[in-house]
Amino acid sequence: MSEARTHAEASRERRDIVSGEVMDEARLVRFVAGPDGLVVPDLARKLPGRGLWVAADRASVAAAAKKGLFSRAAKAKLQAPPDLADQVENLLRRRVLSSLGLARKAGDLTSGYEKVLAAITAGKAAWLIEASDGAADGRRKIWAQARKQSPPPGLVGLYTSAELGLALGLENVIHTAFLAGRAADRWAQDVHRLAGFSPLLPESWREEP
Repeated sequence: MSEARTHAEASRERRDIVSGEVMDEARLVRFVAGPDGLVVPDLARKLPGRGLWVAADRASVAAAAKKGLFSRAAKAKLQAPPDLADQVENLLRRRVLSSLGLARKAGDLTSGYEKVLAAITAGKAAWLIEASDGAADGRRKIWAQARKQSPPPGLVGLYTSAELGLALGLENVIHTAFLAGRAADRWAQDVHRLAGFSPLLPESWREEP
């Protein structure tokens, strides 16, 4: 491994203010102090100010807010709202959904039962996005085909057909596949962070693993 690559990798690692563990930025959520001293999530990692990094899971963010760890890390009096973990979940949920719209415009998504099945069969589907209120029969058939792949594509069932349709500019969106590639890899980082705050599948789905 080259020295330059080692430095580049190290520059993407941050220390979680809760556990003290150093980990990749992709596994963390960045926070900054707003002008009023309020702790603000910075999911895009672009807001000015010193970053305060917390592991991307509900328990860690709640602990940081409750125990005053943001103030300790910043060495300044900061106020973390008690619902900070809920804020992060909602922001991540919107971010993941809006990214699907951008991916469709870039040609990285395909929608519709037959098109999604074809993408799975060809080994091109990195993720399957199934409407949470879609019929179980169609979902079972899609997932049965997906299970034959190695590794199988990831599965997200967070959004209703109406939510997906609004994001994608389509009607009656039930089955969607995010095609493998860099865009899917970037999207997956936010999906994995969101999984620390919310299940990716509805509790009512029993046929999926």
